[in-house]
Amino acid sequence: MTNSAISIRKNDAISRGVAMATQIYADRAENSEIWDVEGRRYIDFASGIAVVNTGHRHPKIIAAVKAQLDRFTHTCHQVVPYEHYVHLAERLNALTPGDFAKKTIFVTTGAEAVENAIKIARAATGRSAIIAFGGGFHGRTFMGMSLTGKVTPYKVGFGSMMGDVYHVPYPMALHGVTVADSLEAIEKLFKASVDPARVAALIIEPVQGEGGFYEAPRDLLLALRKLCDIHGITLIADEVQTGFARTGRMFAMDAHDVAPDLIVMAKSLAGGFPLSAVTGRADLMDAPVSGGLGGTYAGSPIGVAAAHAVLDIIEEEQLCARANALGSRLKQRLESLRASVPEIAEIRGPGFMNAVEFVSNKTGLPDANFANSVRATALEKGLILLTCGVYGNVIRFLAPITIQDNVMAEALDVLESAILDVRAGIAR
Repeated sequence: MTNSAISIRKNDAISRGVAMATQIYADRAENSEIWDVEGRRYIDFASGIAVVNTGHRHPKIIAAVKAQLDRFTHTCHQVVPYEHYVHLAERLNALTPGDFAKKTIFVTTGAEAVENAIKIARAATGRSAIIAFGGGFHGRTFMGMSLTGKVTPYKVGFGSMMGDVYHVPYPMALHGVTVADSLEAIEKLFKASVDPARVAALIIEPVQGEGGFYEAPRDLLLALRKLCDIHGITLIADEVQTGFARTGRMFAMDAHDVAPDLIVMAKSLAGGFPLSAVTGRADLMDAPVSGGLGGTYAGSPIGVAAAHAVLDIIEEEQLCARANALGSRLKQRLESLRASVPEIAEIRGPGFMNAVEFVSNKTGLPDANFANSVRATALEKGLILLTCGVYGNVIRFLAPITIQDNVMAEALDVLESAILDVRAGIAR
């Protein structure tokens, strides 16, 4: 069996709408390493897009899932509930930012969690309008697409988006967008497009994921909290990609001492098993009528069991501190390349949610070709990387926080080699 042979079958069997960052087909994985069907080993700096912060097949997660499989796999919590769903909700209520009474619901995907957060905000406020940010990503459902601030490939060909959704610029100092610009855009929105008394919620990623790993400045988050309080708007933090130790805190919002009204979680919550959540102020969470929230697979007992193990691992292995140490190590290595790689425009990101942005050495404009060449060259050398950003010129780093020190060292050597090889090609 070869990757190329499977790829040919894929072209005949799977919609082209499902994009794939690589054409290597996984056979097995362990912690930070993946082996493909041809037996080649790769270092995984993607983690299934920040899903396996605790590494592939962490023994404690596998043990928790196996134990749950021996008890039951599905009853539908809305028909026959189970205690460990309740216990996980209690744990998230205690762990999420905000010193107030909270409640939680579990669903299946990040997009589904976002949808439910919007439903909760609308039910609680009696309003309909939503404010989101350019460059943000909130899913591929129709509400998720509408909230997402990037057209290609997420909105192309799918017709009109959901109504009453408005976008404002996200601060990006590198591209000349300031906090003042973002706040002024909101004020202009209130004057020209939507009465703030009609706005149900404002949703923001504290660090943009697909948008390029730009971190929301503390001043912005404090101002948004104040603005939402003044106008009775629900502040939603989308922590689907930032949550569970990735940024060096359990949640990215913890670093700013800003408590959102609702927080959306998914990805690494269950260490590779489908599970997502919305946690928020108890009065808001109770606004929908009984039966208004949920789903057949919502709060899968398998995913819930895995999530309990994830929370235990983060605490026991001190993954928040490790994320900070690994991120510092990565950023230092990238900084050492600045003198010889003028295309490096910025190195950023809290904890181990890091990125490097490339621009043309000649024009200073975003250089997607450079970023993609680095990604492709690294893959040839056995390192899996992902690009992101509105311009496609950013490489993001999402290795498991449990990555072994020696594998991390090897990955940094490969990364440096790939960047220098691409630079040398341009120099020629």
